[in-house]
Amino acid sequence: MEKENLPKHIGLIMDGNRRWAKSKGIPIALGHKEGAKTLEKIVRYANKIGIKHITVFAFSTENWKRTKDEVSALMNLLQSYLDDYSKRADSENIKVNILGTREGLSEKMIKQIDKCMERTKNNTGIVFNILLNYGGRQELIQAVKNISCRVKKDEINIEDINEQTISEALFTKEQPDPDLIIRTSGELRLSGFLTWQSVYSELLFIEKYWPDFNENDLDEAIEEYQKRKRNFGAN
Repeated sequence: MEKENLPKHIGLIMDGNRRWAKSKGIPIALGHKEGAKTLEKIVRYANKIGIKHITVFAFSTENWKRTKDEVSALMNLLQSYLDDYSKRADSENIKVNILGTREGLSEKMIKQIDKCMERTKNNTGIVFNILLNYGGRQELIQAVKNISCRVKKDEINIEDINEQTISEALFTKEQPDPDLIIRTSGELRLSGFLTWQSVYSELLFIEKYWPDFNENDLDEAIEEYQKRKRNFGAN
C-alpha cells in the first residue's frame, strides 16, 4: 500500500452473515455474532494503518421485514455489542457514531446508543460510523424535512440551497464522503448505503462472505483503490 494515498473514508456493506451460517449448518444468529467479531477486527486494523473514517451497514430500515425471531436476535446482539464494545473502543481511541433514525428502536437500545457515543466522543482515532435503522432514501427525506423547516423559519432562502446545504443536513455531516465502498458476498448493488454520499465512491465487490473477510482482504481492497484514477466527472 501507498501510505500517502490511503482512502480517508471507507464504507463497508457487511453482507453474507446468514449465508455463511447456512453453509456451515449453524444458526443464523451465530453468523451475525461472527460478523460482529470480524467487524471489530477490521475497525481495529483500519485504525492502526491510518484510516480516518469507516462506515458500516449494521441494520437497514428494510431489515425490519425479516422474521421476527431474526430481528429480535439482531437487536439483542447489537445492544449487547454496543455495551461491550464501547469500553474497548474507548481504550483504543476509537470514536463511535451510531447514525440512523431512532423510530422503532426500544428505549433500552436508545439509551445504549447514547451511552456508547458519549463515552467515545472525545477520542481522536478513527471515526467509526455504525448505520443502525438506516436507509439512504430515508436519510434524504429527513434532510429535505430539516431544510424545509429552516426555509420556513427564514433561516435560509430557497435560492441558497446547494449541495453543501444538503450534505450538512445528513447524518454524516462534517465527514468526508466515502472514497471506497466494499461489499462482501458477491452482491453487486449498494442497497441504499449512503445514497447521496456515494456518488463518486470507488466500488469494490468481493465474493467472500463477511465473517471470512480479514485484514489481508482490506489491504488488497486499498491496493485496488490506489490503482484507480479518480476524476470526479472531469474526464
